[in-house]
Amino acid sequence: MSKLTDNLDANFKLFIEEVRESGQVWGLRYGEDWVVCRSAEFEDADVMPLWSAEVDARLHCVDEWADYEPEVIELEEFLDIWINDLNEDDVLIGPNWNADLEGQELEPIELAKALVELDA
Repeated sequence: MSKLTDNLDANFKLFIEEVRESGQVWGLRYGEDWVVCRSAEFEDADVMPLWSAEVDARLHCVDEWADYEPEVIELEEFLDIWINDLNEDDVLIGPNWNADLEGQELEPIELAKALVELDA
């Protein structure tokens, strides 16, 4: 059962807490392709939605994403490789979007900072 709600700030905090605890981030993947969608906040921007729990990622494997499967990314790899690659590609990150695909959209470096801050 999903812990995500309509409270987008709480969903973001949950993302930080759970990713720090588990050391894992979840995206949706089909073959070599990962889910990336248009930003709701910024014109001409793309967002890669990510979740802190497999169950929440799996809930989004419907409709146009029905062929995708949750795929784990270890936190160390995410911070060492993915953050830089997403930043270079000008792709934002959508942490813990709820069932309505609502959530924050952050620059990759901002998410990385939040994940490594001790008092966040």
